[in-house]
Amino acid sequence: MQGLELARRFFEDCGRPMLEAQFPALLPQLAAGLLGAGSECFGYDDAVSRDHDFEPGFCLFLPGEEVLDRRTAFALERAYAKLPKEYLGLRRGGLAPVGGPRHGVFRTAEFFAERVGAPDGVLDLEGWLRAPEQGLAEAVNGAVFFDGPGELTAIRARLAYYPEDLRRKKLAGELLLMGQSGQYNYRRCLSHGETGAAQLAVGEFARSAMHAIFLLNRRYQPFYKWSFRAMRDLPLLSAEADSLEYLLSTDNRPENAEEKVYAMEDLAARLIGLLQAQGLSRAVCGDLEKHAYSVNDGIADPRLRTMHVLSAV
Repeated sequence: MQGLELARRFFEDCGRPMLEAQFPALLPQLAAGLLGAGSECFGYDDAVSRDHDFEPGFCLFLPGEEVLDRRTAFALERAYAKLPKEYLGLRRGGLAPVGGPRHGVFRTAEFFAERVGAPDGVLDLEGWLRAPEQGLAEAVNGAVFFDGPGELTAIRARLAYYPEDLRRKKLAGELLLMGQSGQYNYRRCLSHGETGAAQLAVGEFARSAMHAIFLLNRRYQPFYKWSFRAMRDLPLLSAEADSLEYLLSTDNRPENAEEKVYAMEDLAARLIGLLQAQGLSRAVCGDLEKHAYSVNDGIADPRLRTMHVLSAV
């Protein structure tokens, strides 16, 4: 059983009955689910993941102190702590991983402020530019099991994905970096005999290409160690994960270099085709830099459009 289903069952079998018995009047003010950090919140946990931070638990979300005071919040924390210590053969260990607890009682506003910088999920342009993508992914992942006031669901809806202009700005920046690293600097580094630098160029190309693919799919890219796993679930260009793995795992000896150049150009061509299909670029060449500026030209907000093309990367 994966962690998300374990959390749902633990809430339905233990959490909800406790709340209904001990805090029935508070239910309209509470929400519960599993979201945030951890592979289980993305559905990526497996047998290997169970060696740490794996236990029955869920997140119980509370409104601000103006609605629910500290004394009541403390009572809810104590009640949560008294839930069964063992469930389906798994023990709750009172885990305190790096970054803080992943299960238990949280103030809704604090949870979202820590991840995206906005307690209510309302972000202006500067807020969107500052919000870390990993934090945005954690804000909308997992599942909501119960939402009495609807606040948790509403915040997640506000943060569902970047505004279109910002998506374009980020995409333009990644396309420019792909062009510089893969279509230009890789060959130059090899010409100088700098095979290590050439591999750094490949790494930059792969990082930007992966992010561009997430942007074209309108999906947040999660923490790097899950990026390949997440990419393979995308509806568009998911097969390019294999191309990126090849680029990253193959050295730069002469017999491999031309094949890597071909792989980067092939991936670029597929990206360009999707850019054109989505109406994001009017350029008609294979030069990623030209497509970057074409994508940037399509931004409606003049303030964002005239910012440096790399300002959102």
